[in-house]
Amino acid sequence: MTTTFDSSEFRRILGHYPTGVCAVTAIVDGAPAAMVVGSFTSVSLDPPLVAFLPDRRSTSWPRIEAAGRFCVNVLAAQQESLCRTLSSKAADKFETVSYRLSDSGLPIFEGIVAWIECDLYAVHEAGDHFIAIGQVRAMDIEHPHRPLLFFQGGYGQFTPLAEEIA
Repeated sequence: MTTTFDSSEFRRILGHYPTGVCAVTAIVDGAPAAMVVGSFTSVSLDPPLVAFLPDRRSTSWPRIEAAGRFCVNVLAAQQESLCRTLSSKAADKFETVSYRLSDSGLPIFEGIVAWIECDLYAVHEAGDHFIAIGQVRAMDIEHPHRPLLFFQGGYGQFTPLAEEIA
């Protein structure tokens, strides 16, 4: 099948659909690791499964995959700077960020909306990305803030219609 559009056109069109922003964390060889994803979703209720799509070029994903378990941190609207820090190529992304370890030892960032701890359930190849599926083991709401969103090349937040009407 031949496409009549290029990758920039694909990205431009799909940029009209907002995505939530999450940080996936793990502990690898005793040190914290993290990556930012805009492709997190629920997959199944029974068993409870979630998924995200790491880029094949990611240097963080192989480390998180090797850990065999991870924590999805749903970033809050005011955490754009945390997102940018975790998206950087810095040697120690955790040097300037606040986090704690969950009961099972996975990094949870301060100020997030919610967290979801998972065991790696399956990984599937999907073009220039992988589909990483996790079986949920624990989860909670930290702060019921608005989530950080990515839309048309920028960060923002969601205002529920109920608030606009009031």
